[in-house]
Amino acid sequence: MAGYILANGDSTNGCPWRPVVKMTFFIPEQSAVAGQQGTVIEWEETACHLCGSRKWSQLVEAPDQAAEGTGLWFAVVQCKRCGLCFTNPRPSLGCIGQFYRPEYRPHRSDNQSKRKNPWLGFLPPRRGRGQFEPRWHGRGRLLDFGCGAGTFLERMHERGWNVTGLDISAAAVNQIQSGLGLPVLLGSLPHPELAPESFDVITMWQSLEHVHDPQVVLRQAHDLLVAGGKLYVAVPNIDSLPFRWFGPAWYGLDLPRHLTHFSPVTLQVMIERAGFRVRRVRMIRHSSWLRASAQLTPRFPLKPGWRRWLTAKSASRLATWYSYWTRQSDCILASGEGRAATDRHGKTRIGRRNRRQQRERRR
Repeated sequence: MAGYILANGDSTNGCPWRPVVKMTFFIPEQSAVAGQQGTVIEWEETACHLCGSRKWSQLVEAPDQAAEGTGLWFAVVQCKRCGLCFTNPRPSLGCIGQFYRPEYRPHRSDNQSKRKNPWLGFLPPRRGRGQFEPRWHGRGRLLDFGCGAGTFLERMHERGWNVTGLDISAAAVNQIQSGLGLPVLLGSLPHPELAPESFDVITMWQSLEHVHDPQVVLRQAHDLLVAGGKLYVAVPNIDSLPFRWFGPAWYGLDLPRHLTHFSPVTLQVMIERAGFRVRRVRMIRHSSWLRASAQLTPRFPLKPGWRRWLTAKSASRLATWYSYWTRQSDCILASGEGRAATDRHGKTRIGRRNRRQQRERRR
């Protein structure tokens, strides 16, 4: 693999909402190969989840890198109209479960050491030494979509939140119910046991990229939130320096479990099209992801060169900070707000910041 480049482009093929960044790549020297014999996959070719276009270009090919994985290779394409990247073709909803083996780390309760397990970087970001907590007046009702082993659920429950988990893994759900005693449901969104306007906050920590139709999930999340409810979505950032550096060895690809590969622009557009008002899209630092990518590099026709130095903690942390300050980290967090809250007269409530901005404009 010679390498990856980014080229800034104009508005793509009449895309109605905004210009995007076009990603291009050099043709890989190694083509896709078959994996383990006996693996039966029902393939499906999908249109773009964001704009519906069926015109795309191939971006990268990479194998299933999980230790318990099949070794099959998969392709990531980029929509020529809106710039969204997604796995295509992909395993169907009926057979994707075989790629989530019992050893899949985010579903295991023994993931207690972040130093030993880079998958724990999928947990919410920390503010310095403190831990992330959604902004809300008091302790509200929280739905954690794709709750995995329940680490975040347990943390928020201990802080007084009324929590509910949702995950497609029956093993993870049983583990939370028996081990933590917290309410958790099996399945995805929409879910028949979840009523509209039943949550104040919905979190999606490294889970939206796993679903077959992220737009449907986001719209359902919008319906589940009360007026003024908050949404937090964290996903890998394919428009990042680590992806350019490592290509198919990038830890954030995680094919074929990751079906949609977001950039800051495409994530914001998709959330907005679901009815949310995006307040902020921020970068998240994960030096453990960078070290994991560097460790995967020898498996590919990439010259290790300077990349091998990123297996060291000091070097990976410096590189992670550089990616963060240049807004090209390999993970992003978007915070959004549902429909505006109204007072008893039916008028939209205005927060302090918006009041201050309105006063400044009048001056």
